[in-house]
Amino acid sequence: MVKRSKGALSKNTKKLARKKRTTVTDIIRKFAIGQKVILTPTAFRGGLPHPRYANRHGIVVEERGKSYVVRIRDGNMMKNIIAHPIHLKLSK
Repeated sequence: MVKRSKGALSKNTKKLARKKRTTVTDIIRKFAIGQKVILTPTAFRGGLPHPRYANRHGIVVEERGKSYVVRIRDGNMMKNIIAHPIHLKLSK
């Protein structure tokens, strides 16, 4: 028998599956520094934040290459998460 793969998302791909397809607009979306966003990990691998930070609200701190640095609160700590714009959604 073949040994099962134990990759980074081997047991979590169903959790990340979307009903909506990824569009070019999602990939090239721009955010301004100081905007409030929500981390929504999708099945797109580039710049994927850890699934434990799913649905967390944060503030865009800076742009780093094609990705953004988002500051979130995790308990009593402030953490900086680097995420591609496809994994970010504008908070209302």
